Amino acid sequence: MRYTRIARTEDGGSAFEDGQIALEHRHVADGVPAMAVGMMQSGGGAQFLRSAAFDSTSHPAPREQWVVMLRGMIEVTVSDGSRRRFGPGDLVLAADTTGMGHVTTGVGDPPYEALFIPV
Repeated sequence: MRYTRIARTEDGGSAFEDGQIALEHRHVADGVPAMAVGMMQSGGGAQFLRSAAFDSTSHPAPREQWVVMLRGMIEVTVSDGSRRRFGPGDLVLAADTTGMGHVTTGVGDPPYEALFIPV
């Protein structure tokens, strides 16, 4: 995953630097298929996730975290059957770290991309 850094130069100005976040195929949580994950430097250890499929079985969140949808649309179903859809720019605070959890389903065309930021 490419990114651009705005760096301070020795003379006090600024410049662009190109960087890349290495992505690896990894298991994220029980009940969720493996996804391409890249670590980004942050105080909270934010993660960038990209997946061709976001369908899962019922699972609790692996930790309390913000989910920032960047691309694609997901539908989340909670234990009472209520469903809500989230797309680019939507924020979700996943705080169901124990119990039955929720089901996440990809809607429409992949890939699905999101930024996960631990609380």
